[in-house]
Amino acid sequence: MSKNIAIIGAQWGDEGKGKVIDIYAKNSDVVVRYQGGNNAGHTVVIDKESFILHLIPSGILHKGKICIIGNGVVVDPKALLEEISMLEAKGIKVDGRLFVSLDAHVIFPYHRKLDELREARKKNIGTTKKGIGPCYADKVARLGIRFVDLLNDEIFRQILQSNLDEKNAILSRIYNVEGFSFDMLYREYKDYAIKLKKYIADTKVMLNEAIKAKKRVLFEGAQGTLLDVDHGTYPYVTSSNSTAGGASTGTGVGPTKIDKVIGVVKAYTTRVGEGPFPTEFQEELMNKIREKGKEFGATTGRPRRCGWFDGIVVKHAVMVNGIDEIVVTKLDVLDCLDSIKICTAYKYEGKIYKDFPSDIMVLSNCEPVYEELPGWRSDTTGITSYLGLPKNAKNYLKRIQKVLGAKIALISVGCDRKQTFSRD
Repeated sequence: MSKNIAIIGAQWGDEGKGKVIDIYAKNSDVVVRYQGGNNAGHTVVIDKESFILHLIPSGILHKGKICIIGNGVVVDPKALLEEISMLEAKGIKVDGRLFVSLDAHVIFPYHRKLDELREARKKNIGTTKKGIGPCYADKVARLGIRFVDLLNDEIFRQILQSNLDEKNAILSRIYNVEGFSFDMLYREYKDYAIKLKKYIADTKVMLNEAIKAKKRVLFEGAQGTLLDVDHGTYPYVTSSNSTAGGASTGTGVGPTKIDKVIGVVKAYTTRVGEGPFPTEFQEELMNKIREKGKEFGATTGRPRRCGWFDGIVVKHAVMVNGIDEIVVTKLDVLDCLDSIKICTAYKYEGKIYKDFPSDIMVLSNCEPVYEELPGWRSDTTGITSYLGLPKNAKNYLKRIQKVLGAKIALISVGCDRKQTFSRD
């Protein structure tokens, strides 16, 4: 069995990673989130009770597991404290199990305000307005404030004042809105520092020592490959590396220490917000699948756009992540269809694309080339093994496997923990 596994979204996010991470966390010792922020939402259903986690790794729902928020994550302290309180109110022990990297960058109210104003002023990208992008921008511009800085009063005062001098000037001169008070932010974030101090640690050392001690580490990705800032549908992407490479940079664990990469896909395709989506359904089928699949964002509540399975997108994800195995979720949502399509190529201006094109014009205007397979028209939610699936459902999965050139390891036919089984 592989010791250290990375779980990656292989579409546009919302693939059901929370449930898959929860399953693999059972046999892991440490679960680490390595990128994104509270713009992501992982949903886990245990005995019909839903847990929606935005920052804390899903492994926290398993007793005794150590959970880490890595240096590649941007953290809103208020959101983190609310999530800790929610878990404790449900009887889940967090203290002594959750650790946040000293090097993780901190989201401030001016990040959220700038996110909101830029989204309104420029072409709509579909941001969650949580301040994620502006916080990452400060990190890259070397203006960011990390948790280690928050704990050093002299450094925190200096960097906060410098940031506010710049941010308040931008807010007043460009956006004509009021800036932020140094004293108010200083007091608010010093209070966060006091409350979170017991969780803050040098997590890169913790992780490497755990690996040295032969502990099993699970790397938890947020969003999906097609939202990766380098490998996604730029500019309609998130502001971090949601691909497997981000697992190393976002934790301080070298790539040679990661033994396996598992990609999670829906049996169809969804995306939230703006951006190209070649296999998007027409309205009637969109509404049908959206309702059956409960396709509404865990973070924003926004309705997700739905479409046929896009083999070009997932083949791209298999390649850039080095995916070893695939997990297919929400197969049951397709139970109601007479026939099902798989996109195997794009056609644009007479040219056939069998590989994912970076050109946003091609992606926005291409015509998907489909293969059509018969549906199975029977309820799969109670099925507990691959052999028990209808013949046409098995044929659909076999075709997906062949198109991707990657093995399907697990199949999910419902939102509960128990509604998952092996391909073998």
